[in-house]
Amino acid sequence: MSIGGSSRRRDESGVRFSRTFTVALFLISIVLVAFDRPQARSPALASLRAGITDLAAPVLDLVAAPVRGLSNIGPYWRNQAHLAEENADLRQRLNETRYWRDLALQLRDQREVYEQALRVESPATQNRIGAWTLGDPDGPFVQSRLIGAGTRQGVDSGDPVLNVYGLIGRVVETGNVSSRVLLLTDLNSRIPVMADRSNARAVLVGDNSDYPRLDFLTRNAGLEDGDRIVTSGDDGIMPRGLPVGQAQRDRQGRWRVRLYSDQAPVDFVWVFPFEPVRPPEPESLSDDQTPPVDTAANAADADSDAEPAPEGTAETSAGGEP
Repeated sequence: MSIGGSSRRRDESGVRFSRTFTVALFLISIVLVAFDRPQARSPALASLRAGITDLAAPVLDLVAAPVRGLSNIGPYWRNQAHLAEENADLRQRLNETRYWRDLALQLRDQREVYEQALRVESPATQNRIGAWTLGDPDGPFVQSRLIGAGTRQGVDSGDPVLNVYGLIGRVVETGNVSSRVLLLTDLNSRIPVMADRSNARAVLVGDNSDYPRLDFLTRNAGLEDGDRIVTSGDDGIMPRGLPVGQAQRDRQGRWRVRLYSDQAPVDFVWVFPFEPVRPPEPESLSDDQTPPVDTAANAADADSDAEPAPEGTAETSAGGEP
């Protein structure tokens, strides 16, 4: 039953709007949505809307604060438990780091004593040269880097270059304020290395891949996965014992090396100036020096030049009678 021409009617199922009123509301909604553009809004309406939003925002934030607090209770305590576990793990690592620090200092002191006793001069790590690396797109090598240090800073060709984890390559070209570093992964790189555990010798050969291979491995090397690979210094260009990486086999069964230097981007590096051992040069004789006299040869020449003794003298000496 309709009431006073109203657009609503009540029946057994509840209140219903008429079909004409529903279509009209739908059309009005479409028009409002179509013409609701920021550039089409009047300044007065925009100001009114902004004012209502400013008034409602603090109220809504105040009402939502308890809801957010209740919803964050679970994640907060889970995060606290995770932080407690991480803190315990960091404390354990700190204790282990202190132990290794004390051991390293002890070994350093022992090494200094041994070097003094054996009169061995090791390369000084205090003279390392720090430099930032740059890309080398126009260089003659596929895997190389430019560093911001050259002969003016003391860099020389052949010097090893390391990052915080291990060896990355060696200097192949030097300028006044820059140098080019050939990486271990380059096709032209050849570095003699050895296994720290078994002293097995090999040559680390780059092939433009991330894992350079080990060639010319000695027989019965006894190499195992995970063995620490260091420089051997057999070429006389690099010092012995620089960290390189860990040995591992590829799918074809060949030995390769996972480089330590890949653990961090090659951004900041150190150049270790190294003076190779030079072969001895023959000493030249000066004008006031005379060659050494061979006493044995002179004695032999004197015996040969002496006159032979008479036969009677020889017989008398032999027989003991005149």
